[in-house]
Amino acid sequence: MAATVLSTKRAIEMSVFVVQAFVRLRDMLATNGKVASKLLELERHLKGHDASIQAIIEAIHELMAPEPRKRRRIGFRAPARALKAR
Repeated sequence: MAATVLSTKRAIEMSVFVVQAFVRLRDMLATNGKVASKLLELERHLKGHDASIQAIIEAIHELMAPEPRKRRRIGFRAPARALKAR
């Protein structure tokens, strides 16, 4: 710890900053551990439901896919009667 050797205001601030960083790191690791354990629990619980979940996901993808638009031809089309009169 630089604060014990240097004994300056900046060294003390940096020492506090390092301690706070380690505290945050410990909290993040604890939180991620909880999330990981919950995920494993969920995976164990839903192990037999893979086919059903996959079918639901495929159905959602089908519903999300836009229908192909019908394209109209560009330009003028004369009625059939006008063509026969010529």
